[in-house]
Order: sequence, then C-alpha cells, then structure tokens
Amino acid sequence: MNSPQERDYRREVGPKGVKSVFSRAGQTGFMSVRSLVLGAALAFGIPIWAQTPDPATEKVTQAGVSDPKAIEIGPLELMRQPMMGAISGSVVDRTGAAVVGARVKLSREMQSLSDEILSDEEGHFAFANITPGTFELTATAQGFATVTFSGKLDSGESCLVPTITLAVASTASEVRVTMTRVEMAEAEIKDEEKQRVLGIVPNFYVTYNPAAIPLTPKQKFELAWKDTMDPISFGITGAIAGLEQGTNTFSGYGQGAQGYGKRFGASYADLITSTFIGSAILPSVLKQDPRYFYKGTGSVRSRLFYAIANAVICKGDNGRWQPNYSSIMGNLASGAISNLYYPSTDRHDAALTFENALIGIGSSAAANILQEFVIRRLTPHAPTYAPVETVTTN
Repeated sequence: MNSPQERDYRREVGPKGVKSVFSRAGQTGFMSVRSLVLGAALAFGIPIWAQTPDPATEKVTQAGVSDPKAIEIGPLELMRQPMMGAISGSVVDRTGAAVVGARVKLSREMQSLSDEILSDEEGHFAFANITPGTFELTATAQGFATVTFSGKLDSGESCLVPTITLAVASTASEVRVTMTRVEMAEAEIKDEEKQRVLGIVPNFYVTYNPAAIPLTPKQKFELAWKDTMDPISFGITGAIAGLEQGTNTFSGYGQGAQGYGKRFGASYADLITSTFIGSAILPSVLKQDPRYFYKGTGSVRSRLFYAIANAVICKGDNGRWQPNYSSIMGNLASGAISNLYYPSTDRHDAALTFENALIGIGSSAAANILQEFVIRRLTPHAPTYAPVETVTTN
C-alpha cells in the first residue's frame, strides 16, 4: 500500500509538475526513493504517463482533418488532393421562358470524355462530382442557335454559371422561283396582248422572243379567241363590210342595212374560220406555232428572205422549222367554208379556192415583211429579249 504522502503527491502532479511536488515534499519532510525518481523525471522533462504526439499527426489535427484515414495517408498528400465540385445553371430563351429539354454538354480540359444532361421543366441543369479545372458548356435545342460558355471550377467549388440564353436559329435558305413552261408561255402571251400597232390595232400573232416557249393547245385557242373578240377586230370588219357595200361587192347580198349586215357577217365569219382553223385547231393537231418569230438581226437581205419564207414555213412545238401546213390548209378550209354563206353567184369552185389560198400565202409574206421592217417601230412598249446565240459545229 502506498503511504498517504504518495497519494497526496499523485493528486498534485500535473502540468505544473516539479514545483508542486517538491513543495509538497518539503512541507511533509517525506522523500522516498520512488519520490526521488519521479521528481527527477519531472525535473528533466521526461513524460511518463503520456505518449508524445507524432508531429505529422499534430499538423493534420491543426489542419482540421478529422478523418482517421488522413493520418494513415499523411497530411501533405491529403492537402494536395483536389476536392470535387459541382456546376449548375439554367437555360432560357430570349423572352426569359425556360427551355425544357435543352441538351447541355460539359467538356473538360485534358479529358476526351464529356457529360450531357437535359434541362428540366424549369430549364435547370446540374453536374455533380466534377474534377476542378477549366470547362466548357455547350447548350443546344431544336430551333435555337448553339451557345457555349467557358469557365473554371475551383477545388470544392459549387459553380453557378450565368443564365444561358438561346436565340432562335436564323436559317439562311436560298429560294429559287422557277416558272413552268406553261407559266412562261402564259407570260409571253400577256406581253403579246399588249402589242398594238399605233397603240390600237392588235398584233398578237408575232413574238419578239426568238426563244419563245411553245404554246399549249389551250393557249392557242385562247389567243385566237382574244384576237377575234377584240373590239378593233369588230371595227375593222365593219369597215371592210362598208367598203364592200360601197363597191357593191357580193351584189347578191343587196343594199341597205340588210345587205350591210350580210356583208359584215360574211367578213366576220372569214375572220373566225381562218383564225381558229389556221391558228388554233390545225396548229394544235399538227403541233405547230402559229406566231411569226421576229428576226430583227442580220442584213436586210437575210431578213427579207426570212420574212417571205415564213409564209410557207413555221416553227414546230419542238423548236424545229417545218412546212407551215396549218396556215396553208387553214386558208383552203376557210375558202371552202365560205361557199356556205356567200351568194351563189360569188361562190368559188375548187380552182378558185386554191387560187385564193395562194393569194393568202402572198398576203402573209407581205404582212411578214411589214412585221420585220415596219410594224415593230409602230408598236409602243414592244418587249425586248436577249438574242439567241447560234452555235455552229463543223
């Protein structure tokens, strides 16, 4: 058993150690061998009841690391390891409305792999457990232009990036308006309907476009209808009937209003039959163009022969020159039909019908010469087209 003095000594040994022990020993006058050894140990700073802490552990403790594993890996290694962070934000449009389902791609420096996430119903997105360093966010959504954002994530940081605003994608598209052949031909007819000699007399059956689009059968009939129904056509027919009555041509019709009416009807019937048969019906069946193609270039001689030749030749719908069967047969058919309404004394036999057909060819040649050299100058606002290049191959 320990003496009372030893018990008192143990109770008073503490941080102040030596002074209190020796003071107590001096007061009691008791000193044993055990007390001398203990006092000597305290005097020379040799701890007996506690283990001296490891400097490494002390530094870790001072650093505030309470993880027991920290002591095992060492404080320097622990302090050098970066702490994971997080990146979050939101995607909106120009109006500030959330863009739902926007694809946000996270790319990091020195890493080939990337993460992707879709924005939620409020346009928010978040990436967790992200290694610190520079990063790039790419936001895409259907109908919007792509937006990128670059930043840097520090160790242990929870980075809230600025709101990503997507703009509506601007689509640059090339629009080409291409007319069909029918529409192009219709546009040419509109130009031809404006062609009037001296601004009055219709001149529909001439085209100043050397590469004019062939007319469809419907367009050929429409052109014939507009030509025969033009008010000027009625006026010219009336003038012809007046001249015939004044010279008593076709005397079988008589005189007076009745005679004039018959002459007017016969003259207008000639216009109807010759125009529709020679410029609509037969050209549609034979696929020929009833218009005169104005040349306008070359020598006077070449243009003259061109105008005369066009009385017996014409362009086909295939663009090739061919005999003008439509005009020749149209004159014959019109002459034959006229025998149905002219007075019996003025009706033509077959020979006279062919003779009149030849006269019709001659009148067509004369009209073409006027078209080539005179009428264009008398036609205000006549359209102008680029000349067709002729390529000659050997």
